[in-house]
Amino acid sequence: MIKIIMHGCNGKMGQIIAGLLANDDEATLVAGVDPYDGGNNLFPVFKTLAECQVDADVIIDFSNAGAIDGLLDYCVGRSIPCVLCTTGLTAVLMERLQNVSSQVAILKSANMSLGINLFLKMMKEAAAVLAPAGFDIEIVEKHHNQKVDAPSGTALALGESINAELGQGYSFVYDRSQVREKRGTKEIGFAAVRGGTIVGEHDVIFAGADEVITFSHAAHSKAIFGKGAVQAAKFLAGKPAGLYNMSDVIDAV
Repeated sequence: MIKIIMHGCNGKMGQIIAGLLANDDEATLVAGVDPYDGGNNLFPVFKTLAECQVDADVIIDFSNAGAIDGLLDYCVGRSIPCVLCTTGLTAVLMERLQNVSSQVAILKSANMSLGINLFLKMMKEAAAVLAPAGFDIEIVEKHHNQKVDAPSGTALALGESINAELGQGYSFVYDRSQVREKRGTKEIGFAAVRGGTIVGEHDVIFAGADEVITFSHAAHSKAIFGKGAVQAAKFLAGKPAGLYNMSDVIDAV
C-alpha cells in the first residue's frame, strides 16, 4: 500500500483526492497538512509540514505558490517524492524546482488530467503530419467566469507542445483585433471564452484546404485532476531523483 501525505488537504482538490483514496486498494492517505480548518478528514491533519513526521512514500500538493519553498525543503529533508500540482509558480520557483529534482523525485505538469496529457501527445503527432501539409492551427479554450488568466495554462501547453514538435518555428497570436492583415502561415492562434461554470474545454483546430479536423477535450468536473494526481503519486513512489511529468505516467500505463 502506497502511503500518501496530502499537502493542502482541506482545499477543494484536497477533499476530492481524499474521497478518491478512501476507496483505493493501492494507496492510502496517512496524513494531511493545511493551515486552515475544514474538511471531513479520516486521517491526522497538521497545521504545518514541520509538525508532520508521519512516514510516507509520496506527497501530493494542491496548495499555493507561497507554500512551495517550504514544501521543497521538506521533501529534500525527508527524501519524499512530490507530485506538485500547484500552479502559478514564478520563474525563480521553477528554477529551484529544477535544482531540487536532482535530489528527490518531483512530478510537475501544467494539467494533471490523464486525458489532457494523452491529448498533448496526440496533438504532437497530428501537427507533425498536418502542419507540413499546410494546415493552419488554432486553439480555442473555454472556462468558467471566475478564471482570471487567459489563455489557460493548458491551452498554452498545447501550443508549446505543438510548436516543439514543429521545431519552434511558429509564433503565438492572442489577439487579431488590433491588425488588419491576413493570417500568417506560421502562426498558432489562441481564443479564450469565459462564462458560466464551464470546468474546462479545449479544441485544437487544424484547418486546411477544403477540410477541417478538430480535436476536443472537455472536463466535466475537477475530479479528473484528482484522479490524475493519484495516478501520478502511484507512479512516482519509489522513483529516483529527477523531474518527471504526466507524459512519463502515460508512457508507464
